[in-house]
This record gives sequence, C-alpha cells and structure tokens, in this order.
Amino acid sequence: MILHLIQTNFKSYGTVSPERSDTANPATPALSLSAANGAAPVYRTTCDTWLYGGKVSTVLSVSLDNENYQHFYLDKPLQLNPDVYFSVSPLLQEQTTVSYTADQPPKELGNHVSTAEAHLRQRLKATELYTFFYKEKEQGFIFPGEAHPMLELTYVDRGSLHSVADGQDLLLQQGDMVLYGANQWHMQYADMGVAPRFVTISFDFQGSDLSPLLNRKISPTQNIAVLLQQMLREQERMDNYSLDMILSQLTLLILELLRCHQTAGHKLKTSNSLHLENEIIRRAQQYISTHIREKLSVPTVARKVEVSASYLTALFHKNLQISPGEYIRRIKLQESKQMIRENSMNFTEIATCLQYSSVHHFSRQFKDKFGISPTEYAKSVR
Repeated sequence: MILHLIQTNFKSYGTVSPERSDTANPATPALSLSAANGAAPVYRTTCDTWLYGGKVSTVLSVSLDNENYQHFYLDKPLQLNPDVYFSVSPLLQEQTTVSYTADQPPKELGNHVSTAEAHLRQRLKATELYTFFYKEKEQGFIFPGEAHPMLELTYVDRGSLHSVADGQDLLLQQGDMVLYGANQWHMQYADMGVAPRFVTISFDFQGSDLSPLLNRKISPTQNIAVLLQQMLREQERMDNYSLDMILSQLTLLILELLRCHQTAGHKLKTSNSLHLENEIIRRAQQYISTHIREKLSVPTVARKVEVSASYLTALFHKNLQISPGEYIRRIKLQESKQMIRENSMNFTEIATCLQYSSVHHFSRQFKDKFGISPTEYAKSVR
C-alpha cells in the first residue's frame, strides 16, 4: 500500500519538509534520477540526501535493510538519512524523474525493487454466488444430504436445525450458523415439533483458507447478523446493483468471520481417533443416502464401511444420538415425501420401491413420524 508522506510515517528514514518550505526550491543545483516502469534501480544514500518530486506522480520506496520496503507518495521535499536504501518509480505513467542534492551522490546498487506490492488489490473476496434461499420447512423435516463443489453457509432464522457433516451432529439454535466446505457432504434435519426457517447461501471465495471455519457452530457477532439482514433486503429489492451488493456484503461477512476466529486465537483440535470415527459415520450416511431405495440394514451398511454392526451402532449413538436403524427409517420416510410430491407413483408402488414389507407398514410409519397419513400429506401438497 502507498503511504501518505508525513513525518510520523517517515521518521525511520529521514525528515519530511513542511509543504511551505525553502527546501522546495534548493539553493544548490540539483541532480536528477530517472526511472521507468519495471526499471527502477535501487540506491543507498552515503550522506544526508534531499529529494524533490517532479511533475509526474512518483512512488518512493525506502528500506533500512534492502529487503523490507515501504512505499510513499512523493509529493513534497524530504531528507533521507545516510545508509537508507531507496528507489523511485512512476505511479502510473511510463517514466518519472526526480531531483536530489547531496554532498556525495547516492550509490547505485544495480538491482531493482518492485512496486507492485504497493498497489492495493483486493485479495479476499466472494467471487461467485450460486444460490441464496430463505427456506421454511415443515416440522421434523429431513434433508438426506449432498456434496457440491461450492461453499455453503446456513443461518438459522427461526427454530432450531441439526447440521450433520463429517460424522458430527451440530444443533444450531436461532441465530447460529454453519459453513460447509467445497465437496463436504452434509445433511440437515429438524426435531419433531420443530419447523425451522433458515437461510442457505452457496458461493465461491478466493484468497483465504476457510478450513478453520468449516463445520463449526458459529454464533455470529452483531456486525455479521446485520450484514446478513442487509443481504436479505437486497435480495428483496433486486435492482441493477443488488447482486454486486450481495457479493460485497457476503465478502464482508466472511472477513468478519475470519477476523473473529483470528481474534479468538485458537483452532479446534480433533484427535486422530475422532477424525476416524467421523469419517466412518460420513461414509455410512452417504451410502444410506445414495442407496435409500434399496433394502438396507445395519449389517449391510456396516459391511460397506468395513466395521462391525455393533461398532457402527455405538458410533451413531455417540455422535448423532440415534441408532443407524432409526436413521435409515427417517431417510426412507423423507424420500417417500419427495416421491409423493412428484406424484409419479401410488402409495403401494412407493412402499415397494422403498423396500417396505407392505403399504400398511409404510403408512403406519409415515403417520407415526409426521403425524398425518400419506393420503393427508398428498392432499396438502397437491
């Protein structure tokens, strides 16, 4: 970044003259230093050296060790101390020339310093926005799970929501959020009697490793909550500037999350054994989700993830507070709701497709889970 040339910023390297000063017009004849874009030589002062900017906007780069440079906008005369490394370069134009006076000329070192780092460019930003949904779900809903190459953020606006990723079940209360990584498989569900409302945003972000934020229950600060509300208002407004506003606000939101994490000064440490447990549960959930219309049993799933049925059951109880058999049942019933909404099969065909022993068995489990019969549900969604 190019700094403002004032004494408080420059004191390590020399003295900045007041803008109304006799040094603006040197009494002794001045010599010249010229530089072009990409060809700005480095000098080292051998005594007190006065520099005077020319007519072209010029950047002065200075260092005490010829390694760590600071960059200043040369808009007033200054005196460099002895043994200061410096270089001048044009800000935007092709070439620049500055004048200097000194008892001894500065020594040219023959190497060059790049001023590219002096130009401030945005490093961290949300680059793509794919989806931005406000979802209102029915009581006890289950989303069987997915993985996709985009990042995804979920924010709970009302009620509560279970977030399951990498074998970990997080209960998100109103005002909590979670961030899923690219290609991170995740599912969501609500407890019986809870009809959550939540925001989901899928997007790409460049310039920073977001892994410290992934799959954590985040209680956002007031600044983050305000940014999210502003994004929702822009989505409702949706004029020519709204999408760019939403991307900018999303960038600020992620930056706030990163800053809060850095301020907290810690990372969650997970043991190797817990990583292994989470991976087993994740693989089991993905297998169940992709084979939900097949005949599934706990031993079958356990064989596919290469553990015993008893160990898989223990892991589900420990990490998800549910048995794998009950988990399979919930996912099958959620799939049946989707099939009813599609209206391409009757109830007997749905029961057969999902491997129920009979349509009566299917109907009884459906009503036990959702409080209404499949027929009543079909009428409510058609």
